[in-house]
Amino acid sequence: MKQYSKRMVVTHWLTLGLLVAAWFLGDSLSDARHDGNATLAGYLIHALAGGAILLLTLLRLFFRRKDGTPAPVGSGLMDKMATGIHHLLYTLLILLPVTGILTIVTSKVGSALMAGNAGLLPKKFTGVLAHDVHELLVNVLIAIVIVHVLGAVKHQFILKDGLMGRMSLRRKN
Repeated sequence: MKQYSKRMVVTHWLTLGLLVAAWFLGDSLSDARHDGNATLAGYLIHALAGGAILLLTLLRLFFRRKDGTPAPVGSGLMDKMATGIHHLLYTLLILLPVTGILTIVTSKVGSALMAGNAGLLPKKFTGVLAHDVHELLVNVLIAIVIVHVLGAVKHQFILKDGLMGRMSLRRKN
């Protein structure tokens, strides 16, 4: 096996697109919340993006198990680092939606959504541990994604070993 399965590739890139959208939505929501302009729709869309990310992540784990993965291409240490980075990415992509759900459940956001009343939305998440953890995990995810991208760039432009082609929909013969 030289490439990831098509469904692994599709879920990878869909997850990336949703991550970017969720990050921008969350950032906009944070700004709106501080200004008192947060909306129920903003929270719902952000939560739906997070739920879709969780679903895609679980599907990718299932596809990895079912379809397998290409053999490592680097040295022993590089392969171990890549494996660790991927495990951390999967862990974060599960924990972030979970902490998002816990934020809704343990804060006034849940009450506001249930009542359909944006006036109940909090301006601050003081004392909401799940929200603090969620924000911390977002920052950790950003750092790990940067390492992941730098690794891919190194393989593509320095090592020139074709590693990035494994996550392409173009099939090699």
